[in-house]
Amino acid sequence: MRGNRLTLVGVPTAMVCVVVMLVVPLPTTVIDILITLNLVGSVVILLTAMYVKNALDFSVFPSLLLMATMYRLALNVSVTRQVLLHAKAGNVVAAFGHFVIGGSVVVGLVVFLIIIVIQFVVITNGAGRVAEVAARFTLDAMPGKQMAIDADLNSGLINRDEARRRRREVAAEADFYGAMDGASKFVRGDAIAAIVIMAINLVGGLAIGVFQNGDSFGTAINTYSLLSVGDGLAAQLPALLISLSTGIIVTRAGTESDLGTDVLTQMLSQRRSVRIAATGVCILALVPGLPKVPFLLVGGSVWALSTRLPADKDIHGPEQAKAEEPAAPPAPDSPEGLARDMKVEPLELEVAYNMVDLVDPARGGDLLDRVKALRRKVALDMGVVLPLVRTRDNIDLPPNTYTVKVHGAEVARGSALPGHVLAIGDMLGSLPGTPTKEPVFGLDAKWAPVAARAQAERMGATVVDPASVITTHLAEVVKQNAGKLLSRSSTKDLVEIAKRSDPTVVDELGSAQVTLAEVQRVLRDLLDEGVSIRNLSKIFEVLTEKVRTTRDPEALVEGCRQALGPVLSAALATDGHLPVITIDPLLEQQLSETLRAGENGSFLALAPDKAEALTLAIAHRAREAEGEGDMPVLVCAAPLRQALRKLSRTAAPRLPVLSYAELGSQLRLETRGVVNLEHASV
Repeated sequence: MRGNRLTLVGVPTAMVCVVVMLVVPLPTTVIDILITLNLVGSVVILLTAMYVKNALDFSVFPSLLLMATMYRLALNVSVTRQVLLHAKAGNVVAAFGHFVIGGSVVVGLVVFLIIIVIQFVVITNGAGRVAEVAARFTLDAMPGKQMAIDADLNSGLINRDEARRRRREVAAEADFYGAMDGASKFVRGDAIAAIVIMAINLVGGLAIGVFQNGDSFGTAINTYSLLSVGDGLAAQLPALLISLSTGIIVTRAGTESDLGTDVLTQMLSQRRSVRIAATGVCILALVPGLPKVPFLLVGGSVWALSTRLPADKDIHGPEQAKAEEPAAPPAPDSPEGLARDMKVEPLELEVAYNMVDLVDPARGGDLLDRVKALRRKVALDMGVVLPLVRTRDNIDLPPNTYTVKVHGAEVARGSALPGHVLAIGDMLGSLPGTPTKEPVFGLDAKWAPVAARAQAERMGATVVDPASVITTHLAEVVKQNAGKLLSRSSTKDLVEIAKRSDPTVVDELGSAQVTLAEVQRVLRDLLDEGVSIRNLSKIFEVLTEKVRTTRDPEALVEGCRQALGPVLSAALATDGHLPVITIDPLLEQQLSETLRAGENGSFLALAPDKAEALTLAIAHRAREAEGEGDMPVLVCAAPLRQALRKLSRTAAPRLPVLSYAELGSQLRLETRGVVNLEHASV
């Protein structure tokens, strides 16, 4: 309670006393105490500015700067009054006038002007410019920071209390740097006022001493001018400390340590640099004409200091060096070991025990390098960064077998014979080896010994090594399951990547209150249909516009597909020609009448036999086009696209389904078949 009264009354009372100092004469003893208090207060402010870890930790500094400036100017007025009236201003001013500058007015003026130049031209000017730029950048970034907070709140990454705290912090930061921009003008004005006050005191003191008191010119200078210079020095030394505090505050970056710790840690962390500097100083001692003792003394001292510094790789201390050491694997029966084994990896590749050579680089295996290259290729093609592929051996697998698992579920299995190559072709009867099927497209193939590679190539077969077979199969599995592999954290990373290149679009996405879950759902659905999400800016623009009218995931996906339509259709065309399969208009009308909305999107409410007939008709037309060497695309009206895609996926999984709105105007369409009532009567 007593402390609260002091804070409520103490500071306002002190400011009233400062104003009183302007009009009420003070005894010299009180002036000595106030000058000492001014000096001590400036030192405290400087040390506080050096020890704070963040500028906002000293948010009262702009107001404190104004109060300190006003206090110093009021003290100048009190000292001036005593000097001009009684030719004395206390022991502190006399000490600065006689002892500090040796009783010389010229020396005192030179020292005073040098301090003014240091304060005004160097420190104050630079600090004012930094404060101005910081205030401008902080205010310009404030809307974006507020939108980012709203986006994190809407996506569920933070709660409301954390959002309020961040908003207060952003507002406080803007207020602080805005106040510092104005408060820096106080320091500049203080330096100008010090010059003016010094000039007035010199002229006024000489006039009073010579014309009013009848003193000689030398006596007047010795009496009044020395006291005026002493007053200026006694006032400008604290002013210089306050100026230095201002510069430190506005240039302080938020860290986990104070300024002294950061300076010593960062400057002395490079032992090599310190030793080079010490060597350079010692070499300067060999230059003719330069004194050898100072250079050798300093150079030797710096070299001795460098021997006590940690090595460059250990600059952060033994704790971090220990942390960077590879941790020993936990015991199999320990909780950590069990937790590691229980963890379900997003993507796993398991190989049989006799295929370990393909994985081990020490035995010439390059499968891991190919998997790394696959992650880059998928990122460039599909726009999604795959999780790390955990590759391990499984003794339970049959020999020559590998499996691919997605979130712990096996989604693909194949075989690869070490020491063999896979020859893909039709006429391989005379080629020695084991007949098989190519795992991706199901083509006829044969595992042949490596020695028969040249023979297979002469027969016109495509020859692939086991690592390439596994990598190609893995790439196809990843493409088919890309949506399942897109986690919430991966979606957040994609949003952050898009924000760095196009922050406006991401900020608008947050302002539209699109949650991270909605973004993930749309991106997953696009990936499930083989649509690349590299153009995130375009996708986010569509989402921002669409969510104003609907939150239906299917409608959002269709909007994104239509925006990306020209790119989708162009990727399926060959030399500008796109082979298409269309739906008979009458059949399309009947299908539109059976279209229904469900929890998992739209579907066709058809009888089982009718749905099967339609599916077989679409698959029949697709096989006919593929038999002619084409890769056709099924096109239909936009509302039917999702439902037809779901219906045809089982019978024709590789048949793309596009809506008319997704066809690029630059393409030439070539009809390869029409699904009509003869194939499927609805």
